[in-house]
Amino acid sequence: MIRDSYLFTSESVSEGHPDKVADRISDAIVDKFLEADPVSRVAVETLTTTNRVVLAGEVRGPESITKEVMEQAARDAVRKIGYEQDGFHWKNMNVKVHVHGQSGDIAMGVDASGNKDEGAGDQGIMFGYATNETQSLMPATLDFSHKILKSMAGERHKSTMKELGPDSKSQVTLEYIKGKPVRATSVVVSTQHSPNTSQERVREIVLPHIENILPEGWMPSADELYINPTGQFIIGGPDGDSGLTGRKIIVDTYGGAAQHGGGAFSGKDPTKVDRSAAYATRYLAKNVVAAGLADRCTIQLAYAIGVSKPLSLYVDFHQTGHVDPAKLEVILSEVMDLSPRGIREHLGLSRPIYERTAAYGHFGRDPEEDGGFSWEKIDLVDVLKNEF
Repeated sequence: MIRDSYLFTSESVSEGHPDKVADRISDAIVDKFLEADPVSRVAVETLTTTNRVVLAGEVRGPESITKEVMEQAARDAVRKIGYEQDGFHWKNMNVKVHVHGQSGDIAMGVDASGNKDEGAGDQGIMFGYATNETQSLMPATLDFSHKILKSMAGERHKSTMKELGPDSKSQVTLEYIKGKPVRATSVVVSTQHSPNTSQERVREIVLPHIENILPEGWMPSADELYINPTGQFIIGGPDGDSGLTGRKIIVDTYGGAAQHGGGAFSGKDPTKVDRSAAYATRYLAKNVVAAGLADRCTIQLAYAIGVSKPLSLYVDFHQTGHVDPAKLEVILSEVMDLSPRGIREHLGLSRPIYERTAAYGHFGRDPEEDGGFSWEKIDLVDVLKNEF
């Protein structure tokens, strides 16, 4: 039963957040390998702290991707974010690369051989979700949280305004009536700023970005707008707090509005179902909702390491469905090959398209001409409509 009224909150963090810096570096290295060889295997984690980056993990790919190439990829990623601070600078930071070859045991289970198809890179469960409460078919709380920070970052990158730094966070709380968002009850934005920038000036800069993103009439009262509530945010990024790959998985997905299998995406090539199957479930759920078969849809897949076929596929409409979910489960298995190879080929995932996913969400983005965010396409809508 859907509650008549409730509040729900989601948060986002910017590209300059320490964990997102780590995600971006890891994905930049994935892109380097896939650009050189589309069948490269990559699992790279990044640690960031004061003027230091540490890379660790295992790879199997062309010898041209050396430790020096990985170090340069890390510096380029940090430079593009905009870190040129005393405590974290793309040129001056110390970079250590502790990346070695992929385990033979893992390779044996995952590689195709003889009659054996390519197996899943690990065991695990993956969830995809879609809701018709926004045009992107994403939860509104997360959609607005992402867009506020992306808007701020866009202004920071394109202007000469140096008052704000790369590190920022947002949080949006919405009131829902009968399952639909109707207004914002509070908004929180914390952003790094220069020592010479007053909190009044920070508020003056940030407020238009909130006003431009929220629908007309949705702004909360002034006392529910929390902009830099601590009163000062000068030391930020990895200099203010350490960062690790994969620590923002709820920000990356659905902002807490849907289930999560627990596996991170960044730093992993698409043979890892933590990434590819999560993309596939979002793709299917989005097409289900776009086809009008339900207002909300969650899809779960489960895999075993080394096994190509999924162990299960589950559909949940959250009491908003208009068709039989059991029938849909059969149809989804027919319209898309959900083996790791099938997902990779259907969505064109063996491309260098991952560094751009590391901030502002892996979902709810626009599909791009080079194959980026291919899992956001709604090209199964007619097929699904015809089945019902």
